[in-house]
Amino acid sequence: MNKNLNPLIAVAFVLIFLAIQMIVQTVVLVAELLLNGKLLAGDVQADATLSTTGLMLSMAIFSIVSIALFTVLKWSPVSRSFYDRRPWGVLFWSIFVSVGLILPSMYFQEVTMPDQWPDFVQQIIDQTEQTLSLVMSTTGGYAVVCLLAPIAEELVFRGAVLRTLLQWKPEHRWLMIVLSALLFALSHMNPAQFFHPLLIGLLLGWMYERTGSVLPGIIYHWVNNTVAYLLYHAYPSSDITIVDIFGSQGRALMAIGFSLLIVLPSLYQLHLRMRKE
Repeated sequence: MNKNLNPLIAVAFVLIFLAIQMIVQTVVLVAELLLNGKLLAGDVQADATLSTTGLMLSMAIFSIVSIALFTVLKWSPVSRSFYDRRPWGVLFWSIFVSVGLILPSMYFQEVTMPDQWPDFVQQIIDQTEQTLSLVMSTTGGYAVVCLLAPIAEELVFRGAVLRTLLQWKPEHRWLMIVLSALLFALSHMNPAQFFHPLLIGLLLGWMYERTGSVLPGIIYHWVNNTVAYLLYHAYPSSDITIVDIFGSQGRALMAIGFSLLIVLPSLYQLHLRMRKE
């Protein structure tokens, strides 16, 4: 296969991933309307939306279908080779990096994002945050957000997208990691949270390039989403800031500094251990 087509293939993987989401949501919505008798009665609003149960079901099906499609078609090859090396150190330090980066990433996002967005952008942000809040607050939300989503996203964006880009230009590995991280951040379709998935995408891309496995990324992603899930239940408001959580700017900065003291040694340990694996 012509490697010059790899960038297009990588973008195609992202579009397929997003298309699966839209198709599944549409199918579940139609099924709900049929069950409620609204579709046959012609009582369908132009802005009909999924119920909370339908939303949860569609997100779960979307992740499961994505995992199955990308593994069965070998778009994201899966093997035991990395696991068989017993990379417990890599997985252990991945957890520490994930926990330590939460506060610095949140803070940087807070200080760099504009106070006001154009109306159409704000509408996208509000809709995305409302959807996430519904999922987070529903029974089964943890399984969807913290278990299924990390597996699906790592298989797609690292196992398929980044792997394809690295095959195209292995000598420019960091450029390929940046491109895959940009695609990862854009796919979340939430401008207000662009920086956090971009940062995660860079880190997870580095981990994948060094290990050739999505497993460290899945572990990192699981911890990151779990912390976000716990924070949501502790502070449900989407407007909460780090200063609000810690009570003052000084305490917030101290917490960020402490987090960096966790992150930097953990990154160094990952660098050493991924090189050995």
